[in-house]
Amino acid sequence: SGVGLHTGTLTRVKILPGVPGEGRYFVRVDLPGCPVIPARFDAVHQTTLSTELAIAEASVRTVEHLLAALMAMGVEDARIEVDGPELPLLDGSALPWVEAIAQVGLVPTTPGDRAEISPLASAISVYEGDAFVSALPCAELRFSYGIDFPEPAIGNQWHSWSPNQSSFATDIAPARTFGMARQIEQLQAAGLIKGGSLDNALVCGETGWINPPLRFPNEPVRHKILDLVGDLSLLGPLPLAHFIAYKASHKLHIQLVHLLAESRVQI
Repeated sequence: SGVGLHTGTLTRVKILPGVPGEGRYFVRVDLPGCPVIPARFDAVHQTTLSTELAIAEASVRTVEHLLAALMAMGVEDARIEVDGPELPLLDGSALPWVEAIAQVGLVPTTPGDRAEISPLASAISVYEGDAFVSALPCAELRFSYGIDFPEPAIGNQWHSWSPNQSSFATDIAPARTFGMARQIEQLQAAGLIKGGSLDNALVCGETGWINPPLRFPNEPVRHKILDLVGDLSLLGPLPLAHFIAYKASHKLHIQLVHLLAESRVQI
């Protein structure tokens, strides 16, 4: 349980084993009829500073950190019950989710219940100005990200991670969400980050980090990989590919997911 980043609402989440083949899905247990919201790209409602899913009038926001943890930990089927409109931000990272999943353990499903991982047939890219996100055919799954901010404490950062070479739990999950001090008033005026604090997000000012220390020297760009993994999880099983992003956003991540889904249907 905890406070949501944007709504500031206190919510409680319960993650239960899913039936093999059902996939990952949310249940709004606080609403009449307990509506189900699948963790799929076709349920994406909006992508302003977080990813929000919705079916009819039921929605759930800031799902990317939990979904990244579930996919990276190998949880293909899960029923996620939540009693409010946004998942708790916790410490701003995916580490609390990863630790909770590891503590209870996983139940393997039979091979017939799992979708086959196939290589990506050809490169796919989405651009917006100088920002982009691409998927390139690759022999292994890999995620690379680049960011560039005027704040000297962040500047230009790149990081590349492959689950075959290092652990999500140690290298990506601990990276916390971050924001710029110069944007706080504007975002609050827009009704966002109502639950943001120095306890659940890194905040960077013109002269440096307001709430150090960092968990990694390049913690911000590692968090962007975390977000990318969470958004890509909405596709379902990922193709073998190298996913590369630069100055991208949840919006571009989801656009790529739609193109990947279309290419999968064409194949």
